[in-house]
Amino acid sequence: MIEKLRALAGEMQVLQDSMQDPAVLSNPKEIARIGKRIAELEPLIEMLKEYDACQASIAFVQQAGDDPELKALAEEEAKSAKVRLQELTKEMELFLIPRDPNDSRSVILEVRAGTGGEEAALFAAELLRMYLRFAEQQGWRTELLSKADAESGGIKEAVCKIDGAGAYGKLKFESGVHRVQRIPVTESKGRIHTSAASVAILPEAEEVDIEIKEGDLRIDVFRSSGPGGQSVNRTDSAVRITHLPTGVVVSCQDEKSQLKNKHKAMGILRSRLYAAEQERLAKERGELRSGQIGSGDRSEKIRTYNYPQDRVTDHRLGENFSNLPGVLDGDIGDIIQALHQKEQEQRIAAS
Repeated sequence: MIEKLRALAGEMQVLQDSMQDPAVLSNPKEIARIGKRIAELEPLIEMLKEYDACQASIAFVQQAGDDPELKALAEEEAKSAKVRLQELTKEMELFLIPRDPNDSRSVILEVRAGTGGEEAALFAAELLRMYLRFAEQQGWRTELLSKADAESGGIKEAVCKIDGAGAYGKLKFESGVHRVQRIPVTESKGRIHTSAASVAILPEAEEVDIEIKEGDLRIDVFRSSGPGGQSVNRTDSAVRITHLPTGVVVSCQDEKSQLKNKHKAMGILRSRLYAAEQERLAKERGELRSGQIGSGDRSEKIRTYNYPQDRVTDHRLGENFSNLPGVLDGDIGDIIQALHQKEQEQRIAAS
């Protein structure tokens, strides 16, 4: 294992040298790829330094001679070093497991109301707030890109950018169908209803990640509808972009500026096409969802929020979590950590 890690560490110098190559410097996509790889390898360099230091502390016991004070000190340091070596070994084992190259990216979050009418729209709004609160706790920046309100006060759908290093790595297992079981305010007989909303977590794509030809786009402009002040129904500021080869359609109307709406819509489109391309490539390699939690399908029912029992059940983990109000207020760290722990165990078992 150590030989493999040292070979990876040697890759760092090769990558740093390549950044002086004029051919690389003229290729933004290659610069981004190399920069990302160097950032991935930096923790390994630190782990190997600490590993060598621990080994040196253990070896020093034999060199301490007959001085009892020096030997006692060396043995104490060696004892601590052996404990740390066990921890480092586990960390390095995880480092050797192939990681999702998108983990360091920011996120495009999409939340849509599903079955359940007004109750589903209200639940979708609660899920959106849950993720925005979690992002706030992580120190990430958020930007609402698109939102369609429901008459009930909930939302039909919303698209939001969550900008933060590692956001996708933390949130990627949130994609899927979320169900809520509770008694709606409008339910006169006290019956529990089940409603649903779907969540999609997409890695944010940059322009260098995927090429979108201008000729493949149909761009329509129209007047905004719904809340929006004086600009509503007066200016053609809303934008709808259709990617003709795939049929993917993105609309944005939250901004008063047509240019800003187009920019936001292009960002969403780019991320949707990038995610679809990543999935296609993974299928070709036979790697789709290997070592992942659940099926990874956005139609998979992944979690149930049960109000009468104050319980959140993650069906992939087969675990229940209490304090439902806290969870919906953004306290989803324990669930996310459990999902990642299970993924690591599955990857280690499969390696």
